[in-house]
Amino acid sequence: MKIFQREQRSLFGEILDWMLTPLLLLWPVSLALTWLVAQGLANKPFDRALEYNAQALAQLVIVQRGKVQFNLPQSASEILRADESDTVFFQVSGTRGEYLAGERDLPRPPATDEDPPTGTVLLRDEEYKGIDLRVAYIWVRMPLPDEPSALVQVAETREKRSVLATEIIKGVMLPQFVILPLAALLVWLALARGIKPLHRLEERIRARKPEDLSPINHKDVPLEVVPLVDSVNDLLQRLHDSIATQKRFLADAAHQLKTPLAGLRMQADLAQREGTNTEDLKRSLAQIGRSSMRATHTVNQLLALARAESAVPAMQGCNLVRIVTEVVQDCLPRAMDKHIDLGYEGASAGTPGVWLNGNATLLTELVRNLVDNAINYTPSSSALPGVVTVRVQADHFGQILLLQVEDSGPGVPLAERDLIFQPFYRALGSEADGSGLGLPIVMEIARQHGAQVLLQDARPGHVPPGALFTVRFRAMPGQQ
Repeated sequence: MKIFQREQRSLFGEILDWMLTPLLLLWPVSLALTWLVAQGLANKPFDRALEYNAQALAQLVIVQRGKVQFNLPQSASEILRADESDTVFFQVSGTRGEYLAGERDLPRPPATDEDPPTGTVLLRDEEYKGIDLRVAYIWVRMPLPDEPSALVQVAETREKRSVLATEIIKGVMLPQFVILPLAALLVWLALARGIKPLHRLEERIRARKPEDLSPINHKDVPLEVVPLVDSVNDLLQRLHDSIATQKRFLADAAHQLKTPLAGLRMQADLAQREGTNTEDLKRSLAQIGRSSMRATHTVNQLLALARAESAVPAMQGCNLVRIVTEVVQDCLPRAMDKHIDLGYEGASAGTPGVWLNGNATLLTELVRNLVDNAINYTPSSSALPGVVTVRVQADHFGQILLLQVEDSGPGVPLAERDLIFQPFYRALGSEADGSGLGLPIVMEIARQHGAQVLLQDARPGHVPPGALFTVRFRAMPGQQ
């Protein structure tokens, strides 16, 4: 469990948390390990004394007249058992396990399949009458033929060992109660000093004016924070470019709207001065209608571009052929008024591979702007009609779906092919009606659909070469 619990995490608290939490979790482990080490250290001197006593008693086991005997003077027995803290027990057994001296019921060592080693003192922990004992025992080989070894055991309670282990624990752990809070304080101070550059960076950012989008200086910025600062600088640069684009867009929009609105005002003033002259009044009203239509078209295009740039479209399966044929049918009256042969060629609505993942409203806007652009810039007359052809082609293997709009107009010079996709740009020398927003709308909608827009001559080497716009979509997979 973490020490610090806050709804909003701070970097300082997060680092401090992950430094102190493991420290506190490891502290009980340290206590347990220290206890084990202290037990080992406490056992060593007392085990050595216990081994010495077992060896001393082993030397008193002798063979007399063919029998194993043990002779321990009373004074020696009293010295052996003399201990202010612990109780000492011993047992001597003959070669056949017969009792010779000491406690009769002291447990013997566990039986093993191997012959017990002789002459070596072994140690074990044992419980005797509910008391924990430390036992040293030694097998003593007797000079008798085909006889097993005699056994000497010396045991004592663990009181002295526990006292010594406790003293070792106190000596080791008590200083930790001082060191641990001191370590936590030093960690706190070190972290507070370490994040000061972040506070200075925060103060520099807060001191900025809203219009200041210049890059943040890397001075005094920690190395680990440099990628974050670079990312913020990149965001500031993109925001700066976006604001600059919006300012240019607003200026161009104001200029584009100013012309038709000024024309409306002029025609209205002229109509008022003409008084009762019916013919002149009709001409002025017709001009007012045309100017209002241009202003309305410009406003609609501005709204369409803003909608395409700002919206996150809801995508679903769309049949591109159906969208294209509906747009072509809607544009037929206008094309016929200009004596333009507008037609559709290519796949049918039921052809496999003509579906794509997109937004039907935006795709309709894209197709309409391409067709309107072709009609606007294709010169035509009753004697020499223009031609605008719309195609949809499906590549079943490459999962590619192509939309093409071809016209018989003057085409677009190479030098202007990138410029025409900028808002309000009009081809040089063009007298066609338009706001200069149709192709930017096409480019923005294509970008949102992950599509590419290509422009080339429809009839290279011919005059006029015409224009061929190709929009390359990724078809929806899994179509039959």
